[in-house]
Amino acid sequence: MAAINSIYSNTDANILFYVVGLRNTLTRIRKWIEHSKLREINFKIVEFNPMVLKGKIRPDSSRPELLQPLNFVRFYLPLLIHQHEKVIYLDDDVIVQGDIQELYDTTLALGHAAAFSDDCDLPSAQDINRLVGLQNTYMGYLDYRKKAIKDLGISPSTCSFNPGVIVANMTEWKHQHITKQLEKWMQKNVEENLYSSSLGGGVATSPMLIVFHGKYSTINPLWHIRHLGWNPDARYSEHFLQEAKLLHWNGRHKPWDFPSVHNDLWESWFVPDPAGIFKLNHHS
Repeated sequence: MAAINSIYSNTDANILFYVVGLRNTLTRIRKWIEHSKLREINFKIVEFNPMVLKGKIRPDSSRPELLQPLNFVRFYLPLLIHQHEKVIYLDDDVIVQGDIQELYDTTLALGHAAAFSDDCDLPSAQDINRLVGLQNTYMGYLDYRKKAIKDLGISPSTCSFNPGVIVANMTEWKHQHITKQLEKWMQKNVEENLYSSSLGGGVATSPMLIVFHGKYSTINPLWHIRHLGWNPDARYSEHFLQEAKLLHWNGRHKPWDFPSVHNDLWESWFVPDPAGIFKLNHHS
């Protein structure tokens, strides 16, 4: 809700929000929107059926939260969203400080189904990397000891990207059968354990790194300033955060929980739950 509020408040563009959830949350989502300041927005609530993932996810004990079905929504965009040529996908732990129209206007090269933000071009990434030991190459996501990975011929030092913000061309996505390709790699991982969540960003990023290798356009780095949820002791400079167009709390430490950093920026967009079920947790 905070993400939606931040997007809606910072643009004059005509936006249709698709809010994707599991069946047991849909009624609450609708109430939250209709009984709060968000009632002005144009939105559709879409149910994601986790059955599409059956047999495609390897159980993983190191970070079970990454196996949440909604982490895989981005794989199924054309099945959930219809009649749009171009869409923006956003993880829910983001805040948008710029005009979303600018992100939407990202140019996708001919034949590209998506644009992402490269992990190597992150401003001040070096400082944050030193602090928290982040992964920014394919080596951090894929198991290069496995034949299927070696056979791809992708150098392990290739720069990775983060799929928490995607500008996607639906026509190309369908034309290239991207969803089918992603599912193929999920299936292969179940059989051969090609990547695991103990590596980098785990299970939802790795198939995308394989399928989109060398075939994606790039998003302006300021439109995806991330790792705010990586380490509760690592902070960005205030000046830098003001320049950022989009902030992403990827990692374990979410801004609605304790401990977390820069949660004041997130909270300024927070829309309280009219049902009073969701509460901020700011104390250990």
